[in-house]
Amino acid sequence: MINVAIVGTQGVPAKYGGFESLVENIIGDNCPPDVRYTVFCSSADFSSTTLEEYKGARLKYVNLHANGIYSVAYDIVSMCRALRGYDVILVLGVSGCMFMPILRRLTKARIIVNIDGLEHRREKWGRAARWMLRHSEAMAVKYADVIVADNKGIQDYVEETYGKKSALIAYGGDHSERNIDPARMEAILSEYKLSRGAYAITVCRIEPENNCHIILEAFSQTDFSLVFVGNWDHSDFSRSLREKYSSFGNIRLLDAVYDLDILYTLRSNAGLYIHGHSAGGTNPSLVEAMHFGIPIATWNVVYNRETTENKAYYFSSPEELIELAARKDLHGESMKEIANRRYLWHLISEQYVNLFRQ
Repeated sequence: MINVAIVGTQGVPAKYGGFESLVENIIGDNCPPDVRYTVFCSSADFSSTTLEEYKGARLKYVNLHANGIYSVAYDIVSMCRALRGYDVILVLGVSGCMFMPILRRLTKARIIVNIDGLEHRREKWGRAARWMLRHSEAMAVKYADVIVADNKGIQDYVEETYGKKSALIAYGGDHSERNIDPARMEAILSEYKLSRGAYAITVCRIEPENNCHIILEAFSQTDFSLVFVGNWDHSDFSRSLREKYSSFGNIRLLDAVYDLDILYTLRSNAGLYIHGHSAGGTNPSLVEAMHFGIPIATWNVVYNRETTENKAYYFSSPEELIELAARKDLHGESMKEIANRRYLWHLISEQYVNLFRQ
């Protein structure tokens, strides 16, 4: 039996982001019988739903919030609690990796770190936070037994910056597929006054690095319908965008949607999925969208081109997005083919397990 501790996420059941979805989908049915997971979770974030076990994984709690400025302390405390009793420590993200030199000396476990999408380059962090994340990344690369990159662009960065090889493991997206009663789907489309294939959609956190302002500016200059799902009350930036663009009749700004039937219906029936992420590696939301088999327009950076094998449609300005939205010859079949070949959770789980067994 291989005992694996997973640290660095808010925990499961997943309700936050990409790493949480990763954990949700490598435990349970995708976990082989010779692997036993323990997931460190935030009791501050799961205060009303703490469980001892979930999908066969043991859950242990740390009484700190898992995100923002608390993430460093949260990750370090989790690492300290994983020092004994585990064959592998899987660290997701680098927030607490300044502790890595000490962790390396105190444990005999194999340490695997997924460094995520170059957090120190994200615009939302100030100078001090970027320096700290850059330093933590360097410590992770130096002291971990294995570095995991979720995208070829990240893999190339690690080798060029640190001279170190990394394992390439992306994300699955097949959990986004859903069996839904056709009558229920029709009722949802009717409720939102949408017709199949007659609108574009994007779903993301409202942050500058996701180019929300570029997407909104493009559609404000057209008559094409846009459904934009996001956390519009999250920051001054998101609130300012909502105030500026909510008056446009062709733009629907929806708050986060948690009903999975509604979210699936809105995404799978769109005529165009727009992905504005400029930072990170393989973005889970893009991988999910690829499983719907609809045309995808994505921000023109190496990470998105690697994820879509250069077979999506790319934009770098409002003008280029307007041109794409006006085209009638866009296709998404290749996105579905790539997703079914590369981005399935049983394949992702197998890749991680192979690292554990080495």
